[in-house]
Amino acid sequence: MIITIDGPAGAGKSSAAKRLAREIGFDFLDTGAMYRCVTLACLRQQLLLSRVDEVAAIARAVEIEMRENHVFMNGEDVSEEIRMPSVTQSIRPVADNASVRQALVAAQHRWTEGRDVVTEGRDQGTVAFPNAQCKIFLTATPEERAHRRVEQLIELGMDAHYEEILQQQNQRDVHDTMRESGGLKSAPDSITVWTDGMSEEQVLQKLVEIVQTKMPASASK
Repeated sequence: MIITIDGPAGAGKSSAAKRLAREIGFDFLDTGAMYRCVTLACLRQQLLLSRVDEVAAIARAVEIEMRENHVFMNGEDVSEEIRMPSVTQSIRPVADNASVRQALVAAQHRWTEGRDVVTEGRDQGTVAFPNAQCKIFLTATPEERAHRRVEQLIELGMDAHYEEILQQQNQRDVHDTMRESGGLKSAPDSITVWTDGMSEEQVLQKLVEIVQTKMPASASK
């Protein structure tokens, strides 16, 4: 069974999807981390991200593994490095690269073969897994998401200014929605969950309730 969780930046998709997967005994696929790995690989090689063919070649060649909530790129744990602002600020042309998206969607299909998976991103329910048995669109108001991002950066020991984060996030929302390939949108058959004012535990409980309604009657999980 495949469960997709899509939504905008800062909606809490990654943490919610991880907790859900752990709660119901599924594997977890963080597709955003895959795009971040490709971006990091390009930055390390000082490759101009406008060189779409070379960036796509890196996407096809890089080895990305996810083990126990850690992300490995070519065998190196890059879980923290891919979340750095330098990667966040550079990811747009990588995510906009249609050939990169094609390569990573193919990798996502390979990764999920024979598994029960919770997968999260921007286009999981619409492009990557349109036939998924359970689709969720997790979101929150821009203000709520900006506050969460500020708290996340502060926890990492970095300076963060709310107004600046909010402005960057709003710009990203517009761009993600307008993207020609894999644009952010809710699948027609997805269930929307607004997380404003909800604790992580409350979000988890809501997701579990939704998944239970989609589980096959014979499922034992």
